[in-house]
Amino acid sequence: MKALVTGASSGIGRDMARVLSSKGYDLILVARRVERLEELKKELKTNVEVIGADLSKADECIGLYEKVKNKNIDILINNAGFGVFGEFTESDLTKELAMIDVNVKAVHILTKLFLKDFKKRDSGYILNVASSAAFAAGPLLSSYYGTKNYVLRLTEAIYEELRHDKSKVYVGVLCPGPVDTEFNDVADVKFSAKPLTSEYVANYAIKMMFKRKLIISPGLVMKLARFGCKIAPEKLMLKVCYGIQRAKEE
Repeated sequence: MKALVTGASSGIGRDMARVLSSKGYDLILVARRVERLEELKKELKTNVEVIGADLSKADECIGLYEKVKNKNIDILINNAGFGVFGEFTESDLTKELAMIDVNVKAVHILTKLFLKDFKKRDSGYILNVASSAAFAAGPLLSSYYGTKNYVLRLTEAIYEELRHDKSKVYVGVLCPGPVDTEFNDVADVKFSAKPLTSEYVANYAIKMMFKRKLIISPGLVMKLARFGCKIAPEKLMLKVCYGIQRAKEE
């Protein structure tokens, strides 16, 4: 049994690697920071291959697939991603485009390439990591919210296609709320609500993945927030989201 995890150098990706290793899965860990992957490798009990890749570059995403496509991967976890905070007219365009490349294009490329192989053999798991941001629009984190909306809707559509084809391949999406990881440092924000630990989220995500749940939302608060997003008027949700994001600056 083998799993590939992107963005495995820290946070949820690192802890999902730990969970899968504890369950006996050999691992292929992918990130730019190879030294962190090597440190993680030392503590894991199963076989681990480390691959350095910049997933903001489409050719490196394709190159990653070509490198591992014959290694009998059972699980693909698309976890790599980051956010950019600020008003849309003020936020850094270069950083936003890099974010779109990692959060959207890399997920799209790797999901498509691996899913084709999984469908042929009629087995395999794909878990795409989005965020509770996927359920709404996010003033002051507008581009990040947009990328996570894409991941959610893409995954849902693929799920239905697989269901219609009676495929045994699983695809699902993890949509956590605030998690205590390096995300807030990269996005330059502070959480306005108490975050979950990445260890809890990782364990919950893997458990629900094996139960074949489509949308995985750890924590009661996020389940309630998701319900609220469905019933609240759109303009009210925009005001609420703006207030939440503004509080992250304070």
